[in-house]
Amino acid sequence: MRYEIKGGSFPVVICQVESGKQMITEKGSMVWMSPNMQMETSGGGLGKMFSKAFSGESMFQNIYTARGDGMIAFGSSFPGQIKAIEIGPGREMILQKSAFLAAESSVELSVHFNKKIGTGLFGGEGFIMQRLSGHGIAFVEIDGELIEYELKPGQQIVVDTGNVAGFEPGVQMEIQQVPGLKNKLLGGEGLFNTILTGPGRIWLQTMPISNVAMSIRPYLPTGNG
Repeated sequence: MRYEIKGGSFPVVICQVESGKQMITEKGSMVWMSPNMQMETSGGGLGKMFSKAFSGESMFQNIYTARGDGMIAFGSSFPGQIKAIEIGPGREMILQKSAFLAAESSVELSVHFNKKIGTGLFGGEGFIMQRLSGHGIAFVEIDGELIEYELKPGQQIVVDTGNVAGFEPGVQMEIQQVPGLKNKLLGGEGLFNTILTGPGRIWLQTMPISNVAMSIRPYLPTGNG
């Protein structure tokens, strides 16, 4: 499949889809397409629908099939970047829930549960994440700018909660309390940090949408005017 990523703060990815090929997306990410792209909404089976409902994600996927060579564009929902990744055996990826944008139909999107309950409750990225497997090209949304690191075995990095965009399955994720009572109460950095341990590739994002929401909350009008 040929594709081109265009735009600045609000990018789009324009995909040239061969006849009979399919693209999938979980949300209203399609922004324009050629008339011969046929859309069908599917739940993917009762088991998948239940797991998605439990995770708070949409239970349905939109499947776009090219009836003849076609074109379809998917747009980001927040200022940042769109990144294309090649998924295949040994090249799976675990992402924050909101990261998945679209993919070829041969890419499998499933729910990933963090094994440590503490990580899920306090880690910022959530107990439930997304796992991309199968094979093909997938497109993901990054909040703000993307910084990538390759961690060696046992190498660690401490990340503010919410800034983890994704990582390879070999990377371990857990949480750690900010040391010291004064640091917790007065430091302004929250109570917990996320610890990522290699080996594997990690993606960090510079502007999590959750942080943006917290920043603008004091300026939003209230019912008291």
